[in-house]
Amino acid sequence: VVLISIVAYVLGSISSAIILCKLIYNKDIRMEGSRNPGANNVRRVFGWKAGVTVFLFDFFKGWAAIKLIEFTSVPIGSELYSQIEIILTLCAFLGHVFPIFFNFKGGKGVAVLAGAMYAIHPYAALMSIGVFLLMLLITRYISLSVLITAISYPLFMNILFGKILEEDMTTTIRIFSILVAILLPMTHLSNIGRLLTGKEERFK
Repeated sequence: VVLISIVAYVLGSISSAIILCKLIYNKDIRMEGSRNPGANNVRRVFGWKAGVTVFLFDFFKGWAAIKLIEFTSVPIGSELYSQIEIILTLCAFLGHVFPIFFNFKGGKGVAVLAGAMYAIHPYAALMSIGVFLLMLLITRYISLSVLITAISYPLFMNILFGKILEEDMTTTIRIFSILVAILLPMTHLSNIGRLLTGKEERFK
């Protein structure tokens, strides 16, 4: 478990935003736009194709980190299985936010968490993506849409799936869903500040 946790962190530390922008555009995305090495800033500075590419890579990082659990012999569906999934998710998330390869200054971890959420429970993840797109259509704020989605995720996991559709859902997964609602707002504190002062950029 220790070994695959380290691999998950290293995987999360691979910043596709920094690497892609340097290789293709010869620019440091940390010096452009909002200076955040994430998919949204890449989209804002270099266009849709670059932004989507970065998002998909980061999404895959989160998904791949969870799949590392297949190198263990832990029974699927057990509490221990869920606990290891959460450990791997946190390692990949921390790697993305604090990448060892880039002076521990990375992105906000939205795409990585989305990929991990999809690997852990695809139906809840797809519903969360639906909430995000709906909120983006209504508010035209990406950050606000992310925050609302993060808050809605534990509701899906603990009420819709946890009590109605999957009463045998592990306690660890329930707790993880609440953790998502805490982690994402923590990486979006600057966005929250801009939202409160009316300075946050609307999605065009």
